[in-house]
Amino acid sequence: MKRFSHLCSSVFICGPTLLLLFSLAVDAQTTNYPTKPVRLIVPYPPGGSVDFTGRELAAKLSELWGQQVVLDNRGGAGSTLGHSLGAKAIPDGYTLLLGTSAGLVVSPALGTKLNYDSLKDYAPIGLAVYAPFALTLHAAVPANTTQEFIDLAKANPGKINFSSPGTGTPNHLGGELLKALAHINIVHVPYKGGGPALVDLISGQVQMTFSGVPQILPHVKAGRVKIVAIGHPTRIKSLPDAPPVAEVLPGFNNTSWYGLLAPAGTPPALVNQINAAMNKVLAQPEFGQRLLLQGVEPVTSTPQGMHDMIRNELARWRKVIKDAGITVETAQ
Repeated sequence: MKRFSHLCSSVFICGPTLLLLFSLAVDAQTTNYPTKPVRLIVPYPPGGSVDFTGRELAAKLSELWGQQVVLDNRGGAGSTLGHSLGAKAIPDGYTLLLGTSAGLVVSPALGTKLNYDSLKDYAPIGLAVYAPFALTLHAAVPANTTQEFIDLAKANPGKINFSSPGTGTPNHLGGELLKALAHINIVHVPYKGGGPALVDLISGQVQMTFSGVPQILPHVKAGRVKIVAIGHPTRIKSLPDAPPVAEVLPGFNNTSWYGLLAPAGTPPALVNQINAAMNKVLAQPEFGQRLLLQGVEPVTSTPQGMHDMIRNELARWRKVIKDAGITVETAQ
């Protein structure tokens, strides 16, 4: 900017001419992008569906662009560390974030103290995948559909327990949403992580959980637990026989999602260019199949569509959290 100011004062270039020069500089940036490696922040440690999605997306974008897309795993603080780094990066398109609903929606909705604002500090690029949760029961529970489970819970108020990896997690919030919409009394049992929560479901210590699809499928195949419905509003390709909970309880949606974001201030033309590249990759059948094998559903959107998703999800989960009496102090 000092250089442009000096130019304006020394050769009388100012106003519209200065804006034109800036516009030409941005156009050159987007036309040649990327001219060097791109950093992709993944706000989780290696392993798991977020990391897998990031690696697959990075590999395909590297092929498409002819420039390396380098993963930077920054786990910690429930994914908020990585989200913070993404928000504070230089807005030049060379640092991107694979943001998740946990960091962009659930943590802010809980009232967690954050040094980023999900609606102000990012330039959303587009959604990448849905990662639905499955309504999962112990094999011995005498219910095989959402309605049968609701009827069972109504006949046994306060006697059915559901597990989660901790208070305030998406798994827990799915259970609270089910309670609210179905008007049932089931008891939340929080654990310190997904592993212990799943172990006690398998052993029958608890009767229900909302589980990620990849984590639960091996136990479904072994007959230890059963999936009666999916938390996504529509059927999903990885579990085509599982009906949505929403068929019984309209409005039910317990789906995590991941998508690309850039820091706020990234030129819109560059955001749109990255969105087009990302959507081209997601449309590749082989790429989509690899994601489906991990229990995540490829999805595309516009930058505005992702922004609207964040805004709407924030409002929805804030209501669920408030109605359930969950506070940041009780969450873990």
